[in-house]
Amino acid sequence: MNSSDEELRRSVAALLPRLRRFGVALAGTPEQGDDIVQAAIERVLTKANQWQVGTSLESWIFKIMQNIWRDELRRRRTDERKQVLNSAGNEETVDGSSVAETMLMLTRTRECFTRLPDDQRLALALVVLDGRSYREAADQLEIPIGTLMSRLSRGRDALRRMIEDDKNIALQKASAQ
Repeated sequence: MNSSDEELRRSVAALLPRLRRFGVALAGTPEQGDDIVQAAIERVLTKANQWQVGTSLESWIFKIMQNIWRDELRRRRTDERKQVLNSAGNEETVDGSSVAETMLMLTRTRECFTRLPDDQRLALALVVLDGRSYREAADQLEIPIGTLMSRLSRGRDALRRMIEDDKNIALQKASAQ
């Protein structure tokens, strides 16, 4: 292994927390996000010669991750995703009803987030989940800052509407029973 390979490995290792957050934002679950990160790192290490020194390694890896996720979505298009509600645990001090309600809301929100169009989901992931500035996120996505702000606004509105619609549907089902 030469020094440039070692430097690439160190740089990738330093990016792991951000890559993981981005992977989770893309996929919706930590497990699937970790799978995306692992596949992307494997691709980076096997195709290191394709990275152009002087360009952003992080941007290159993010693009690889987006491509991996899009490929995965194509494979899953015919499958219906099923979410499983995690159990609250057996502690006596835990309010199981409250924990279950919170977990259900989180699951619904995560599912709604994954239904957003890619451009809106990625904008929200970079700004809201990763804490990037608008400028950093726009640069990362290679779009004008106004376009990013538009995607954020539309994404937030769409997410809010989906969550409210899901809540209304659940209330209608409960009252019908």
